[in-house]
Amino acid sequence: MTTIDGEVAPGFESVREAFAANFIRHADIGAAVCVYLRGRPVVDLWGGIADRDAGRPWARDTLQLVYSATKGATATAAHVLAERGLLDLDAPVASYWPEFAANGKADIPVRWLLSHQAGLVALDQPLSLELALAWDPMAAALAAQRPLWTPGTAHGYHGRTWGWLVGEVIRRVSGRSPGRFFAEEIADPLGLDFFIGLPASERARVSRMVHRPPAVDLTTEPAEAIPEDLREQAAAWRDPNSLSNRAFAVTDPAAIDFDSPEVQAAELPSSNGIGTARALARMYAALVGEVDGVRLLAPGTVASAVEEQAGGMDRVLVIPSRFSTGYMLPTEDNPMTGPKAFGHTGRGGSLAFADPRYGIAFGYVTNHIISGSADVRAASLVEAVRRPVT
Repeated sequence: MTTIDGEVAPGFESVREAFAANFIRHADIGAAVCVYLRGRPVVDLWGGIADRDAGRPWARDTLQLVYSATKGATATAAHVLAERGLLDLDAPVASYWPEFAANGKADIPVRWLLSHQAGLVALDQPLSLELALAWDPMAAALAAQRPLWTPGTAHGYHGRTWGWLVGEVIRRVSGRSPGRFFAEEIADPLGLDFFIGLPASERARVSRMVHRPPAVDLTTEPAEAIPEDLREQAAAWRDPNSLSNRAFAVTDPAAIDFDSPEVQAAELPSSNGIGTARALARMYAALVGEVDGVRLLAPGTVASAVEEQAGGMDRVLVIPSRFSTGYMLPTEDNPMTGPKAFGHTGRGGSLAFADPRYGIAFGYVTNHIISGSADVRAASLVEAVRRPVT
């Protein structure tokens, strides 16, 4: 039986029960969950195995790569710059990054980058992974890239390109790489154990991921066996030239080993953030309140940052999605704790968000990356959190 370590405050015992159940019934291998309520931690749990090959147990300070949950951290960095008056979200991207004006992009505002409306989900010519990790070649390729739809007329999840697009704006405005800006202006003041670009000194603490394919693979399942409501999505994933596939194939080869030292050390502000559930929850707590004397953004800035900018059918994911200026908003498939919540999911399980209505901040990280839509681990934890606060 998996050992669960950590603490829960009175009233949140159901979260410990749900967390333990994830190992017994829902295939968690190593994981952690943390919840803040009005600036104070009320749940801080971890358990399982960080590295099955080495037999290393998950410890209090185990770090986990969280894929796209990184986007919430990067969006926060952009809003810090905006609040300081250094970045105008409604100004053209080209006013900060002149090369970006190429191929009809002169008028695209920064806000459309953050809210997945720019039409820059893919490259006409993918780059080698070596060039992508070097940063400047990918930024140059995106500056030259033509939009794949008329910007501002639709939205589609910029799964990989979002990090270089938003990150380059942060770099141009601040004079610092996005990972360094996050470290100095967000992580350091709050004491966050979270990195965009992992220092070599921290690698021994990183959990090793285990990948499980979806129970139903829409790319190989016979067409007649696919439920009608999934057939459009299945057709997109089967078409190698669809936006759904091209958005995650901006490197050649498309597959990226996120366990590799080179990938973890690079700065990929869309997808290679590495940290603890505690760090994610603490960051979101400092967005909706004060945490040990630190508040990241003023209430008015947060209210503006989380207003819906794009919603409806996503041209990449081919399911309904909702985005504010950088954060995911609740949907039927990802309800968080209520309609006022905002945050971001990560591929295969991770989730972090805040709900200003209840003063809740939540972080869950896992090393068992489960593809598909039937993963209930984070949802079960959110439901357990919802009960004592709503």
